[in-house]
Amino acid sequence: MKRGLFVALLLCAVAGFAQDAELPFDERGKFIYYEVVAQKDVPAAMLMERATKFFSSSKELKLKTVPQDTLWMARGKVVINKTAFVLSRPSGEVGYHLYLDFKEGKYRFWLTDFSFISYQRDRYGNFVPETTVGIPLENKPGKLNAGEWTAYSKATAREARLFAARFKKGMSEQAINPPTAKAVPSVDTKNQKW
Repeated sequence: MKRGLFVALLLCAVAGFAQDAELPFDERGKFIYYEVVAQKDVPAAMLMERATKFFSSSKELKLKTVPQDTLWMARGKVVINKTAFVLSRPSGEVGYHLYLDFKEGKYRFWLTDFSFISYQRDRYGNFVPETTVGIPLENKPGKLNAGEWTAYSKATAREARLFAARFKKGMSEQAINPPTAKAVPSVDTKNQKW
């Protein structure tokens, strides 16, 4: 009994540690979150329609590509919070690019080109970006800020996984009221008056 409990706790600890890992690198040396999702018997046009619905309801993404293409690109950002004891405050934002590719019965998406912009307080006490130019998340800072930068990259990985879960859920949902063909009213030509 004790042995089984120990193995279960060990697996939970390993799973918890895996959730806190950084994102892998792609061939360009950039962080990437990449996933291919198969949805059998769903045409590409339906997948594009679901993606359009997801983009129209999302406040964090802006579509930058013509929706008639099969490869879409969008820009988004996520705010990274810093928590000390019970208090939480935004420490910066991470901008990213989202790419979508549609095929018959499947789609793939990847998040890449992560860049960090730190926040500072303005004279009114609001947190605002310090600059408009982001620092690529792959750039390793010096020893002084290494721990904080690692925390930013782990928080970005966590947010990318949460976004992927939301996106896959949005792409798997059927339309609540699917469009139906409207009945064309028939014209009675026999009883028409001139």
